[in-house]
Amino acid sequence: MCELLGMSASVPTDICFSFAGLIRRGGQTGPHKDGWGIAFYDGKGCRAFHDPAASARSPIADFLRGHSIKSEIVISHIRKANRGRVALENTHPFVRELWGQNWVFAHNGQLRGIKKLPLGEYQPIGSTDSEYAFCWLLGKLRARWAKPPSDRALHRMIETLALEASERGVFNMLLSNSQSLYCFRSTNLVWLTRRAPFRAATLVDEDLTVDFAKHTSPTDIVTIVATRPLTSDETWSTTPKSTLVVFRDGELRTAA
Repeated sequence: MCELLGMSASVPTDICFSFAGLIRRGGQTGPHKDGWGIAFYDGKGCRAFHDPAASARSPIADFLRGHSIKSEIVISHIRKANRGRVALENTHPFVRELWGQNWVFAHNGQLRGIKKLPLGEYQPIGSTDSEYAFCWLLGKLRARWAKPPSDRALHRMIETLALEASERGVFNMLLSNSQSLYCFRSTNLVWLTRRAPFRAATLVDEDLTVDFAKHTSPTDIVTIVATRPLTSDETWSTTPKSTLVVFRDGELRTAA
């Protein structure tokens, strides 16, 4: 299956360290060699980079890991193709507009029969079940509300739709509207929050250690979400199964 990486932070933060570990799994320490992508929010804007090549051998990925693009929310994905050919249009994360916001989506898993569900305003460009599920989900939200609802209502609706999608297979998902990072786990999804007092961390997939105390302020809060732990010396928590977990400004929020 594919692997996911997300970040929610209280201040604009770069994801170079975690991204360096993830891209090694794309054809070097892991089999996810069928493309990769990453999206950075910048206010209401969104910078997205995609490459159908293996991330471990991608010059674009090497460029990004060495450049400090700072953002409060980031979503990244490395792909092992199951549904849909290896092609740029099938590379996550996918981006669509809803309510004047850029929505970004990445998915890990296979969804049987998802393409039998009727679509609304959104149509897929590629052939993956993932993009189809994203179009279906956003179409449901647009049909329900003409403008953004309350956070509570939105959280509950996204969870309901994620549960419905997960009935068709594995639905590990990262989703954002530039304000919140929505995370849903069917099988594998873990997270950790870094806050003061910061300390050093070492990647699993590369011989790289960073002392975060040297690169942060005492008030910074940064949460990393991933399919599998990226570091060997930090404690990662497993997200609850079949429950929408939401982060905003690096902090865990609830839908209640």
